[in-house]
Amino acid sequence: MNERSKESETPLHDRALLLHGAKRNQLLTFEEVRRYGSDSFSDPDFVRLYGMKPAEWYARGVRLLGRTAVECTRDAVADRIGQDVAAVAASLPAPGRWIVVDPFAGSCNTLYWILRHVPRSRGIAFEFDPQVFQLTKQNLAALDRAIDLKCGDYGVMLGQLHTAPDEAMIVFVAPPWGTALNEMEGLDLRRTEPPITKIIAEFGDAFAARGILFAVQVYEKLDEESLAEVQGKLDWSDLKIYDFNAAGRNHGVLLGTRGWTP
Repeated sequence: MNERSKESETPLHDRALLLHGAKRNQLLTFEEVRRYGSDSFSDPDFVRLYGMKPAEWYARGVRLLGRTAVECTRDAVADRIGQDVAAVAASLPAPGRWIVVDPFAGSCNTLYWILRHVPRSRGIAFEFDPQVFQLTKQNLAALDRAIDLKCGDYGVMLGQLHTAPDEAMIVFVAPPWGTALNEMEGLDLRRTEPPITKIIAEFGDAFAARGILFAVQVYEKLDEESLAEVQGKLDWSDLKIYDFNAAGRNHGVLLGTRGWTP
């Protein structure tokens, strides 16, 4: 997931410190990772990634920028997304292999979990920010899942994405939310950066002859008109909201297909 400017569960003062302060583009120490979890969520192990608590992933050489620690999709949510994606993927007629694409890589944690749950899958991700790209590339080298991480804009590089004849496609869609999230009106899927409908159209046009499963990360409060517009671009869809946080502040996933119906 490209996590830049994405709203998280983090209290405002912590977001200001890690997203806009001196630590935004600096590596966090192990003590800072634990202190952030403890101060913000009363859980020093809150930043669980790649199936590991902070002590485990830090010992493996995984490192995070301040903004990535705040914005990444933690294991609890990423794991559930992976499970729900896999359940739909299993219903594809005559399933072969899967290519799982993340156009906005960030930490790649959600892509990692999707690959864990979807059999016969390989992952490819695009990251526009060179600093995030280099750090995530180093982190992925320590993991048990191979992900082909490319540096650049997915829109420019989409033509370089090659698939095998027997591969169906899963696209995890989590662009920066920017100003698209209004706490009163919810998340407007037409105002993400870029808009969700644009991403679906680009992949749909580029791979029109291939079945595609989209997994769009969403917020519990959604602009209904924007949701209907996205669903109108899909042959089938199912909205799932998780229950890890207080009511009204949960994340979820909109699952949808083009070219086939579960």
